[in-house]
Amino acid sequence: RMTNDTRFKVAILYPGDAEQRKTAAPGTSRFLPVFRALADLGLQVEPAVYHDDFADDVRAQLIRADGVLVWVNPIEGGRDRTQLDAMLRQVAASGVYVSAHPDVILKLGTKEVLVQTRHMGWGVGDTQQHMTIDQLRQTISSQIAEGKARVLKQYRGNGGNGVWKVEPAARDSPGEEQARASTSPRDALVRVRHAQRGSMDESMPLSEFLARCEQYFENNGRIINQAYQPRLPEGMVRCYLVHGQVAGFGHQAINALCPSPPGSPPGAAPATTQRLYHPPSMPQFQAIKREMETRWVPQLQGLFNIDTASLPIIWDCDFLLGEKDETGADTHVLCEINVSCVSPFPDSAIDMIASATLERVRAASRMRSG
Repeated sequence: RMTNDTRFKVAILYPGDAEQRKTAAPGTSRFLPVFRALADLGLQVEPAVYHDDFADDVRAQLIRADGVLVWVNPIEGGRDRTQLDAMLRQVAASGVYVSAHPDVILKLGTKEVLVQTRHMGWGVGDTQQHMTIDQLRQTISSQIAEGKARVLKQYRGNGGNGVWKVEPAARDSPGEEQARASTSPRDALVRVRHAQRGSMDESMPLSEFLARCEQYFENNGRIINQAYQPRLPEGMVRCYLVHGQVAGFGHQAINALCPSPPGSPPGAAPATTQRLYHPPSMPQFQAIKREMETRWVPQLQGLFNIDTASLPIIWDCDFLLGEKDETGADTHVLCEINVSCVSPFPDSAIDMIASATLERVRAASRMRSG
C-alpha cells in the first residue's frame, strides 16, 4: 500500500506532560496502529504531545506539518480546551489540515446538538436547553412534580462528567416520606445519580442538587435536559464514522445510568460492561448504518453547513433504543456525538482513518500551492 507521499508529514496530537513529550514515540502511544497505517501509506508521522504549559512549542511543531490528528478531551487534567483550540485555529489558518477542527467540534461535539437535531429521526422532541440556573430550576421543578425522570447534561464534558439522572425520590423510608412532606413543590425530594463510573444514587432536596449544577453555567455554559430513555438497560450502540462513512460499531450492554441490579445495595451503580467492537458489516446494526449514511449525516451537514471533507476524520454517535415504531421495529435515540477524543475505536476504522488523512493532506497541499 506504500505511496510516494513521503513529502507529507502528519502529527498525532494527544495530551501529556513535558517528560512524555521529550520521550514520545509511536511505539509507546495508544495510537500505534494509526501511526503504522499512516506510515504504510508513505506518510511521515510524528507524535505531538500537548499541554497548555508548552503550547508554543507544539504550535511550532504543527506549523511544519501538513496535517494534524487531534485526540484531547473537552476536559483534560482539570483544564478545558480553550488554549488548545485557539492554537489549532491558528495552525489550520496557516494551511495545515486539522481534524477535528475546533469549529466543527463546536457544531457537532457539544450536547447542544441534541437540541438542534431534536426534529431529526434520531431526536427526542422533549429536549430543552437552559442558559441559566433559574431556567433550569423552573423547568425541572415542574417535571419532577409531574413524576418525570430526566437526564441533564452539561454543554461540554466527557466520561460522564456533568451528566445526571434526576427523578422523584421513592418513598423508601419513613424519614424520606417525612422529608418529602416538608418540602415545597419547587423543592421536592429527588433521587440523582452522576454518570461518572462508580457513582451511586443519592436522595436530596432539589435545591441542593441545583446548587451542584450552578458550576455548569460558568463560562457561557448551559444544561441540556432530555427525557430519560427507559430502554437504556438494553444497551447503547456507538456508531463510528470516518467523514460520512460508517467505520464500525461498539456495543455496550450496561452503563452508569442503568438501574441498580436486583439484590445490590440500595442506590448502588451497576457494574459497567465492556464495549465490544464490530465492523461496519455487523448484521444487527445495518439499520443504523443505512440511516446514518443516507439520512442523518446528510441532514447534519445541511443543518450545520459542513461539507464532507470538513467532517472529522474519526467521530461517533451514541444511540439508545427508543420506543418501537408502528411496525414493531426498534427506533434509535441520539445520546451524544463524540468528536474531540474518539478512542478506542474498531480495528475496521484504522485503514479508513489513514486513507482519509492522506486524501485531506493532499488536498490541503494543493490549496497551499494553488
